[in-house]
Amino acid sequence: MLQILNPTVITLNINGENRDVMVKPSHTLLYTLRNELGLTGAKPGCENGDCGACTVLVDDWPIKSCLMLTVEAIGKKVLTVEGLKNAPIQKAFVENFGFQCGYCTSGFLMVCHSLSKIRPSAEDAEIQDWLQSNLCRCTGYEEIEDAVKSILVKDI
Repeated sequence: MLQILNPTVITLNINGENRDVMVKPSHTLLYTLRNELGLTGAKPGCENGDCGACTVLVDDWPIKSCLMLTVEAIGKKVLTVEGLKNAPIQKAFVENFGFQCGYCTSGFLMVCHSLSKIRPSAEDAEIQDWLQSNLCRCTGYEEIEDAVKSILVKDI
């Protein structure tokens, strides 16, 4: 017999704060962030993991929230663009004109923020590899690459 599971309340750590939220087992993290918690920085682009507009950090690693079930985030730390709070990458994007229409920007900010924390002395090839996880239809990526390079540790 097919059993339909009812919504249940779970606790998630979002931007350093524990939040109770009612979810169905089938809800994606993207859906929950936007529709249940009002955090609309992660954008629904392709909703199949190709574009990266929905990228958030889960335990400091970039994750496409359209591909992750909300229940998989239980016990993990989720950081959204709303939680960056004046991180250096935000200023770097402004100073380097790293955005145009802005739709993909939050996903790129999250990837670049994670890169700066996990691989602070990344070389060009590694930066380009990380940036391949996100798509932008407005820029040539040069300004985004310049932004992330401006905050990385320079080997002397």
